[in-house]
Amino acid sequence: MTKKGGAQMSKALKADGFDSAVIGWAMNPSNRKDVIVYDKDKIIEILMERDNMTHEEAMDYFGFNILGSYVGEGSPIFLQKEDLTEIEEWIND
Repeated sequence: MTKKGGAQMSKALKADGFDSAVIGWAMNPSNRKDVIVYDKDKIIEILMERDNMTHEEAMDYFGFNILGSYVGEGSPIFLQKEDLTEIEEWIND
């Protein structure tokens, strides 16, 4: 896969069934590999709608089966959208 600017994104792995939750790509700072980025809240919505899960069930499923499954250097990352104020509150707790 070629990204804008001509760089190659190789071995980036997908979370099956969640294509509509993809929001872009990023470089994983721990290994400098480009990976696919998913919107965590969108994945939760998909699980609730597609699989008829409650919010709690979807969160549990996400935590154990998606977030908890490292599949190699190209493992995707999952973004939790928050504004800076919320992030600063979390950091300072």
